[in-house]
Amino acid sequence: MSITKSIKIVTYLTVTFLVLTLFGTAPATAGSQSPAPAPAASATAAWQPPLSTRGRYIVDANGNRFRLKAANWDGAQGSWTGSGSIDDPANHHAGQDSYGIPLGLDRAALPQLLSDFHALGINSIRLPFSNAMIHTTAPVPDAAVAANPQLRGKTPLEVYDAVVAALTGDGFAVILNNHTNTSRWCCGIDGNERWNSSQSTQQWADDWVFMARRYAANSRVVGADLYNEVRRDVLDDPNWGLGDDHDWYAAAQLAGDRILTEADPNLLIVIEGINWTGIPVDGLPHGRPALTPVRTLSNTLVDAHKLVYSAHFYGYTGPHHSGATGIGETSDPRYQDLTRDELYQTLADEAFFVTTEGKHYTAPVWISEFGIGSNETGTAARTWFGNITDYFTDHDTDFAYWPLVGWEGHDDWALLRYDTSGHRYGLLDGGDWRATAWDHLMSSAGRTGYVAPGTTWRMLSTDHGDQVESLRVRAGGDWDSGAYKAACPDGLRLIGLAHSGGRGLCTDATAGDLRAAGNTQTVVTDERYVPAGGDWASGYTKFQCPAGQFVIGYSRRGERVSAVLCAPAAAAVGAGGRTLWFDRSDNRPADGAGDDYAYGAYKGQCTADEYIAGVAFTTRVGSTPGPAAALCVPLQP
Repeated sequence: MSITKSIKIVTYLTVTFLVLTLFGTAPATAGSQSPAPAPAASATAAWQPPLSTRGRYIVDANGNRFRLKAANWDGAQGSWTGSGSIDDPANHHAGQDSYGIPLGLDRAALPQLLSDFHALGINSIRLPFSNAMIHTTAPVPDAAVAANPQLRGKTPLEVYDAVVAALTGDGFAVILNNHTNTSRWCCGIDGNERWNSSQSTQQWADDWVFMARRYAANSRVVGADLYNEVRRDVLDDPNWGLGDDHDWYAAAQLAGDRILTEADPNLLIVIEGINWTGIPVDGLPHGRPALTPVRTLSNTLVDAHKLVYSAHFYGYTGPHHSGATGIGETSDPRYQDLTRDELYQTLADEAFFVTTEGKHYTAPVWISEFGIGSNETGTAARTWFGNITDYFTDHDTDFAYWPLVGWEGHDDWALLRYDTSGHRYGLLDGGDWRATAWDHLMSSAGRTGYVAPGTTWRMLSTDHGDQVESLRVRAGGDWDSGAYKAACPDGLRLIGLAHSGGRGLCTDATAGDLRAAGNTQTVVTDERYVPAGGDWASGYTKFQCPAGQFVIGYSRRGERVSAVLCAPAAAAVGAGGRTLWFDRSDNRPADGAGDDYAYGAYKGQCTADEYIAGVAFTTRVGSTPGPAAALCVPLQP
């Protein structure tokens, strides 16, 4: 991220509102072969891949906490600022021409770089790339890899391969980050505002499948960070859940599920919130939504334990401040203008509420970018850096500093800077005021060791289409053609429904994975399984599972219930049950488990020791034909 670039962009938005010419490269076929798996780590690492999530924590294959203590090794996303000759380093961010590969390979050998990374204490690397990088077939110039001659003649993607192999071979976890569409520097009006600003959503998702497959044999490639700083272009805002071409919630859902089903089921899927909407002019709506939409519409993937949310925080920006100075600056406070208490409340409201346990949105939050310059002298900015690193320390936060590597005399934000002779400067070499806060953050005590599995809650949404998140259900094909369908991820059961809008709530509370082995399932579209004398919702149509089965999914045509999907239980479950009405008000457990998964709609939810065995609705004129009642049955016989 560049302060100067942000200021220029806001000036264009607020003064000229001109549509800027977008720089891009025509996609070519990604033709280079997949790299071999990374070599064994040079030193035995304490963590075992793959990674997954348990509540608010990331854990390794043994269930032990793995806190992302990371930094961003940028460059492969591109560095050209979009004006002047691309061959002139002065026209690249901070005067640093990255040649579309990770910075510093012209100045320091990979072993030196990795040794320095270890000295910082980090355990993981966020490694940005651009879609243009994937499709570039020309080799990088020799000057770009002067300190690493073994990389001469390689394409940018092949250099990226070598960097991934070196990092993972030395014990680091690597999170792939799709930072940009084009090779232009991010993040303003640059053709990279959305995942589909300079390409189609289809191409973007295809590229992600390609990248995930490419490193699937390397278990220390642990995550896919889907897109960086989704934001407004000149004319349009991104949104979270409207179902159009600018719907970041839907696009992330699509790409995440495709990665897990078509490429690598072991990857964490990292979804960043929305970075900016609106025109930054006093009196007009504008701001930084970050993760706030997640409170009422959260993602559910085919693996309920692979989702990580992320957000970015820089002192010079703010909840409603773009980061501009002078022309284009609004009167909104920056994060560095907030008191410590105000900052902490803002961080909680914009991102860290997601770490609250027992909600449909509960997930780890990774602050995948924050940073400040070593030459910063402003009291407010320095205080902000101390405050936010204190917050990360107090809240046991997963983080990634921006940036990791830079050129000496060019980018003073970098933790490590190298001159043309390969000499290192920066945080490890004394005189850097950031070291106190960094050392405090890196040495802070956080949760370690085994994290016991807890109860999982996940939302289902059929707002604009299907959300079938069970691989076992998907294997059975389309079970209600033409209807909007939803099914809980494998291991979870349906426990709540909304009276309107098509939302649902899944859980593994009390029973864990309740489903029997095999893919047997029953689609119920009539009352054939309602036993004689068992009318539990008189006057209403009842879709009830066969005895010994429970509801894992549902479908609708418009607002009307179309079918329920049932699966057999692995062990004997209860029978009988109670009728839970929710057509006139909410009817949920007093503890509020799972939180509000259908904001603004009436909801019904069985208790944690029950399962849903049936759904009732009415087609009476003037009545909402959505779910009106559920049959809640005890889990124990």
